[in-house]
Amino acid sequence: MRVLLKASMNTEKANEVIRSGKMPQLMQEALGNIKPEASYFTVDHGVRTAYLVLDMQDSSQMPAIGEPFFMDLGAEIDMTPVMNAEDLQKGLSQLR
Repeated sequence: MRVLLKASMNTEKANEVIRSGKMPQLMQEALGNIKPEASYFTVDHGVRTAYLVLDMQDSSQMPAIGEPFFMDLGAEIDMTPVMNAEDLQKGLSQLR
């Protein structure tokens, strides 16, 4: 299932990681493990936020996906099922 992960990072904890120089490595490791099809980084509601689109095969993957953001960045995380245009067309075709 395609999932949109939103990770809103705790400012103080993220500041510590940036000051220590570990942010690039941490992001590289997290993205390498998650292998998102797309990743975007921005500010949302005043905090550093990552949006990742990924394929989750099983809900048991949730801890492995979320824990690096929880533990290292004090992030608040939302995971929402999403569709691309092809998925939407497939779903709509089943409405008949």
